[in-house]
Amino acid sequence: QARLAESGGGTVQAGGSLRLSCVASRITFIRYNMAWFRQAPGKEREFVAVERWSRGGPVYADSVQGRFTISRDNAKNTVYLQMNSLRPEDTAVYYCAADGQFDLTRRPDDYDYWGQGTQVTVSS
Repeated sequence: QARLAESGGGTVQAGGSLRLSCVASRITFIRYNMAWFRQAPGKEREFVAVERWSRGGPVYADSVQGRFTISRDNAKNTVYLQMNSLRPEDTAVYYCAADGQFDLTRRPDDYDYWGQGTQVTVSS
């Protein structure tokens, strides 16, 4: 059974930075698009960013474009999310997810595997 394990969440003041990590195991990591989603209390899970396994650059939600950077290290089976200039509205549980399709998708239902999530809280 595939496993994704996130870490790096915490509490930070507005304007600060955090770096999330997600280590994947029991999957052929290099064949999966790796994404980050987030879910705030009372809201639906929303797409944040995705890094494809094939050629082509990452894709970001408009709300995080220019502030967040997704990257992956295939040698370590790890995907990262560097979050800068954090805002209170970024507060949520952040999840990493793996999708084995060729095309990128922002739909949570299209993803095959999920981590347990890590809490990010941004205070004003």
